[in-house]
Amino acid sequence: MRERGTGSGPITPDGSPVDFYSLLRAGDEPGIVAQVTPPGGSILELGAGVGRVTHPLLERGFDVVAVDESPEMLARVRGARTVLSRVEDLRLERLFDTVMLASQLVNTVHDPTRRTLLTACARHVRPGGQVLIQWMPADAHDRWRSGTGRADGPVSVTMAAVEQVSPGIFEATMRYAYREEGGEERVWTQSFSSRRFTDDELAAELAAVGLRLGRFLTEDRTWVSAEPAFTA
Repeated sequence: MRERGTGSGPITPDGSPVDFYSLLRAGDEPGIVAQVTPPGGSILELGAGVGRVTHPLLERGFDVVAVDESPEMLARVRGARTVLSRVEDLRLERLFDTVMLASQLVNTVHDPTRRTLLTACARHVRPGGQVLIQWMPADAHDRWRSGTGRADGPVSVTMAAVEQVSPGIFEATMRYAYREEGGEERVWTQSFSSRRFTDDELAAELAAVGLRLGRFLTEDRTWVSAEPAFTA
């Protein structure tokens, strides 16, 4: 499935609706990052989007560099250095205490892309630093069902459709909605493919780029840490 999105406003190459993501609030991510980053430390946020997590990290005193391939997304980031780039192409002359790869990018079905994403993480983390990866664990894929979702006030996210099209490969469409005060509802969709990984398969992917699987940072296991396998 080709990644795509529908709805009003700019849509990024991966189908993300910029206006909808601007309506979302940060969840637990800033606290998760703070677990493993020294106070005032440096953070490279890959796929930063509109700054939903960037801004709370800045408020906590971290030094954040926000990277995204969408100029429309980065235009909404305030207070951080921004870099317009695909993650795969990124080569900064700097190492960071923490490198973040969020949005389940690692679950891409394209194996070479996954390798280059993780290589970019390994290339920018300092010895002794941490790479934080948000992924979709195998058991979470197994629970995907059409019609499931969540709501936070006027914002709702629903899995409109999902299908396992081949062993371990899922295609899904999300429905995003925001209800205006007057009752009018704005709706967007985002379609994508996702590969189901086991813990051992994730560890092998990390090892291939010189990273070692660390520990799971959340109860649902969707955030995991990794560290350079070798230090100078």
